[in-house]
Amino acid sequence: MLTLHLAELTHANRPSQLPLLSRLADILATSPAVTHLMVRGSLAHGTADRLSDLDFVVGIHDDQLPAFIESLDDLMSIEIGALLPGWRDTIVADLGGVGMVFLAPDDGRLHQIDLYLVPASRIPYLQAAVATASLLDRQPAPATQEAVAVSERFATEFLARPRTCTELLIEHLVLAVLLHKRIKRGQRFVAYSEWHRLHTATKDLIKASLAPTSRFWGWYQLREEIAVTPIGRTCLGDLDAAISGPAIPVAADVDAAIERMLALVERACPEALAGLETAIAAYRTYQELA
Repeated sequence: MLTLHLAELTHANRPSQLPLLSRLADILATSPAVTHLMVRGSLAHGTADRLSDLDFVVGIHDDQLPAFIESLDDLMSIEIGALLPGWRDTIVADLGGVGMVFLAPDDGRLHQIDLYLVPASRIPYLQAAVATASLLDRQPAPATQEAVAVSERFATEFLARPRTCTELLIEHLVLAVLLHKRIKRGQRFVAYSEWHRLHTATKDLIKASLAPTSRFWGWYQLREEIAVTPIGRTCLGDLDAAISGPAIPVAADVDAAIERMLALVERACPEALAGLETAIAAYRTYQELA
């Protein structure tokens, strides 16, 4: 029987997320691929509120990192009930691993779960660089140079994969959850940053659907590439409406951006919605109840 060191964390604070945190920790710890479990962020510091996300660092045997990450969507869907496949986190600092964000319902609310998956060989560096509360510490045998190379190469290639329209749709949904939290907390500077990320995701979605072979970087040559078809001109109109809004949104602005994005997806890349209709309906319901 595995013993997870939850006592100190529970004594430090008793957040409403604790049952979900404990359940997820138990599930992750049962995998022989997992060497370390650590909690970071507000839950580790005793400053969590009801909006706080569950922020885990998960150490994985170096040579098992690729298989573990590739199976993570299934694990989180089946065991935790995650609504959507994981989003490749583009906000988290690079600590030598891969960040994934999931949205999972629990106790009538939609919770954000941040998993940072790191090769076990990187754990000592990460422990020195990031404040964490340790739940599980199974010291593995030293990784071979070949295993370290496998994990490093996989992390680099995984993060460099071009994002599909479905992944960019999910990015919008995750960023909207983040933005609603920033707005409720009055975190104006962070809301400004994540609002810009949402607009950038809309631009990337338009390019992925209508100009997938574009050779131009970022926002360059959008009109020249996209506005050559009626659908393209309509999509650019959506993007123009998005960037013409306030620099710092209110909740209604975020909700309108998500509805505009979903309409854009139905118009430009409806295949991105395949299999996600029920999940998106549930997402909307949880957002209305938040």
